[in-house]
Amino acid sequence: MRGNRKMKGIEKRVLVVMIALVSGLSAFAQTAPKREFRAAWIATVKNIDWPSKPGLTVEDQKAEYRKLLDHHEMTGINAVIVQVRPSADALYYSEKEPWSRYLTGVSGQAPDPYYDPLTFMIDEAHDRGMEFHAWFNPYRALVDFEEMPEDSANLLYTKPEWFVTYGDRMYFDPGIPEVKSYVTDVIKDVTVRYDIDAVHFDDYFYPYRIWGKEFPDSLSFATYGQDFELEQKDDWRRENVNTVIQMLNDTIKSVKPWVKFGISPFGVWRNIADDPRGSDSDAGQTNYDDLFADVLLWMEEGWIDYVLPQLYLHIDHPKLSYSKVLKWWNEQPFNGHVYVGHASYRIGLEGADSAWQNPSEVPDQIRLSRELENIQGGAYFSAKSMLQNPLGFSDSLRTDLYSTKALIPAMSWLGRKIPTMPDSISAQNEFDGVYLNWQMPDSTAKYVAIYRFEGKETGDFEDPKNILDIQRASTTFYVDKSVQRRKKYTYAVTALSRLYNESKPSKGVMIKVSLKNPKK
Repeated sequence: MRGNRKMKGIEKRVLVVMIALVSGLSAFAQTAPKREFRAAWIATVKNIDWPSKPGLTVEDQKAEYRKLLDHHEMTGINAVIVQVRPSADALYYSEKEPWSRYLTGVSGQAPDPYYDPLTFMIDEAHDRGMEFHAWFNPYRALVDFEEMPEDSANLLYTKPEWFVTYGDRMYFDPGIPEVKSYVTDVIKDVTVRYDIDAVHFDDYFYPYRIWGKEFPDSLSFATYGQDFELEQKDDWRRENVNTVIQMLNDTIKSVKPWVKFGISPFGVWRNIADDPRGSDSDAGQTNYDDLFADVLLWMEEGWIDYVLPQLYLHIDHPKLSYSKVLKWWNEQPFNGHVYVGHASYRIGLEGADSAWQNPSEVPDQIRLSRELENIQGGAYFSAKSMLQNPLGFSDSLRTDLYSTKALIPAMSWLGRKIPTMPDSISAQNEFDGVYLNWQMPDSTAKYVAIYRFEGKETGDFEDPKNILDIQRASTTFYVDKSVQRRKKYTYAVTALSRLYNESKPSKGVMIKVSLKNPKK
């Protein structure tokens, strides 16, 4: 009897522990939002992500890019941020700047046989329901002196006064007014000619400081900084960057009001030790003090539509805690969107902090961001690192965190027009699935969202589990191959504007599946 009571006591304690564990897991479990920005950076400088090396054949370039996008589509990514101007060059046809050596192997040499990579990349992204953010480096001119272009018509030779050398790289001098205008014109040209969804800058404005070396802009300061005292030189530098950001926002919106302008700065604006408005961090360099990028000002003035701080250290880092700095960004007043940059390249990296050997580190970062009201998604650097599925990270996106589709968060300040809903939706059984068809009365719609509900009626359109797919509005049919025999489904379709404003759903259509060869 005593033995039985002892066993029952042990069983009871085990049961209590199991209940506690399950409760803890349930408390941390999350429902994925219907709208969430999920992006991957595709870096082209030094062939980090694409193409894998210079001089690939056109078909190999295209195949590699499609492979990247197919992988990201599978994991739930709904936007790509592609570096189209890595260093005063172009991965697109331009009359202003040379073809990039990272594409063809030779600066100024066009692809052969000819194609325009930017048109191709945009189309491939849109075909998968992904936004395309064109990523520019505004001031970087030369990454490596071994890559000095041989073409005498290059700006480095025709406008040498625009450039300075700092460390082992060359940069446009941001203090020169002609440089501001030139950078703005380069980006305006792309915005006008290509169907991009956003213009994107990363963290490179003035370069990161090199210890013991001052950025060599004394000549431009003496020439153009007359309104500033010598001790105000940093203020002058910040004003140079502020001017470009404002010019770009005004220019982009003047030619295509729907094109977004986003910045992905270094994670720390200022440390709290230097400014009471700063974050609880101890970063060695900051946006405001070292890169001369006053991101808070741009947010306050409405010069940018989204900010995507790069929080590349782990949750409990002693000097730059992901969780602390993320909460700081969440609390900043901003009428735009706040996303967060994740360091997928660090996951499982040999020699990295032990936190990066934990497969839950970045998934937990995503869960933390979802708990904060003003964080509406994130992006991952870089695309190739995710392709390698480090510590099963891409699998965790595909099967858990991003297992449901997500619409891009809408930006109402850029446009509120809601497209007319699709109509005349029909469904019929075919050999390989249920074939859906509908009509699109609104030619301005960019995409459609296809919903599926089990049973005879439509259900909750806010539950992302019911989103079957997102595709171009120009395609007015869909084959659902994931159906099961003898089950009843009801389908409906909504139209989405290019800013992801969603129409009312079409009338639902119900069908009972009776296929010759359905998925079991």
